[in-house]
Amino acid sequence: MRHKTSTGLGIISACALLLGSVDALAENPQDSRLKTTVDATIRPLMQQQGIPGMAVAIIANGKRHYFNYGLASKDNQQPVDNDTLFEVGSVSKTFSATLAGYAQASGKLALEDHASQYWPALRGSAFDGISLLQLGTYSAGGLPLQFPDEVQGEDKILDYYNTWKPTFSPGTQRLYSNPSIGLLGYLAARSLGQPYDQLLEKSLFPKLGLKHSYIKVPKDQQAHYAQGYDKQNKPIRVSPGPLDAEAYGVKTSAPDLLQFIADNLQPQPLDDTLQKAIASTQSGYYRVGDLTQGLGWERYAYPVPLARLVAGNSTPMALEPHPVEWLTPAQPPQADALYNKTGSTSGFGAYVLFVPSQQIGIVMLANKNYPNEERIKAAHALLSALEAAK
Repeated sequence: MRHKTSTGLGIISACALLLGSVDALAENPQDSRLKTTVDATIRPLMQQQGIPGMAVAIIANGKRHYFNYGLASKDNQQPVDNDTLFEVGSVSKTFSATLAGYAQASGKLALEDHASQYWPALRGSAFDGISLLQLGTYSAGGLPLQFPDEVQGEDKILDYYNTWKPTFSPGTQRLYSNPSIGLLGYLAARSLGQPYDQLLEKSLFPKLGLKHSYIKVPKDQQAHYAQGYDKQNKPIRVSPGPLDAEAYGVKTSAPDLLQFIADNLQPQPLDDTLQKAIASTQSGYYRVGDLTQGLGWERYAYPVPLARLVAGNSTPMALEPHPVEWLTPAQPPQADALYNKTGSTSGFGAYVLFVPSQQIGIVMLANKNYPNEERIKAAHALLSALEAAK
């Protein structure tokens, strides 16, 4: 009888806990409404785009919310959870930018310095007249989107840079480029005296409070590494490439990436050097139409119409040169601004945004590369719902 009594009390306790959860939900109708909104936005998107799995993380009113959907791997039917690691593609550029800002705040470099100052083997090349800031803002003179296929290994990278000739005068045109900001990250690491991947994994990530982010996913974390899928729904993951770590190599979880967004929304708890680093990434250096170019981040005056945000993340903006209007001096970080960055690899698609004046941040990670426009539409819908709920 004693055993039966204990079991009965356990059931009663479990029911009480369940009822408590229901009551808690009832006391937080905003949380329930947010889940309904995210579900209504993300589930149709996944179905339309054939996305196996997604993780969405939101910070609003000081609270963090996590929503996981679908499968990290179709082979083993592993569901997406808060530990799932995604390739974030060019969102990685914001970490290269932060490292460069950190090196500057530490007195190891100045963004106005010429690139060849930090890699003596570049002296005598075009990089004697190209600044680190121009590298970080894609205005070095026409460096292409990708390295040529034959460029593999540091010697070939060096040969490429030494023989490359600008198409435009440095500082006059924006042309989005992995070799451009990738070189910034590489030179920032040289100025700090350590390899880039070690600086991120052993220093920058921990300083930012990121505990589950990697350049090279260790063996004991491989089970959390989502499988990416290409346009034919075949499994794929990112391949090694020149300056891949600096330009598109970060693997991270939605909670970790949301922590990075929280750092950008509220940098005050960080040490002074990191605060200065983040300020340098959020500063505005030049305008291209409605877009103000930061270091890694791209920003827009807030509020931002959907069409403007879509245009700023469009294929023409990524593939075509655009004349720039430099801001002298650079604009400091703006509270009434929307900062954003897209990122893709062959099998993954990412999008992040944050609005300091609203203290809102959104992270969307998927294990399939799908059109930027669809990411922007979904995130803008979530942002609009969060704004309306304030």
